Amino acid sequence: MSAEISLNEIKKHKNKKSTWMVIHNQVYDVTTFLEEHPGGEDALLEYAGKDGTQAFEDVGHSEDAREVMKKFKIGSLPQAEKVNDVAKNCGGGTLKWSLLALAGAIIIAVVLKKYMS
Repeated sequence: MSAEISLNEIKKHKNKKSTWMVIHNQVYDVTTFLEEHPGGEDALLEYAGKDGTQAFEDVGHSEDAREVMKKFKIGSLPQAEKVNDVAKNCGGGTLKWSLLALAGAIIIAVVLKKYMS
């Protein structure tokens, strides 16, 4: 079992000397990864000391990136501080892409109906 780390503690680690963040209710110390991050250190520092789940998913990180991040995990949020993590429960960005595909199909159906009638 990993250590529970509160949001108050995470907020203390929001600079280049100590960079912690939350992704999917898990706490990561990415201090040593700042210079290696393909998106640059600013992408990580923007979410230092807070939850970066939405930004992490919006970028569409690969399975390789998700595997790499495991070595930076230092704990998880206490149960009382965890947020409902819909993206994680739906396989990452799968829900977002499913909804976009559905919206696209509806638009195509409406356009076809209009031009076929």
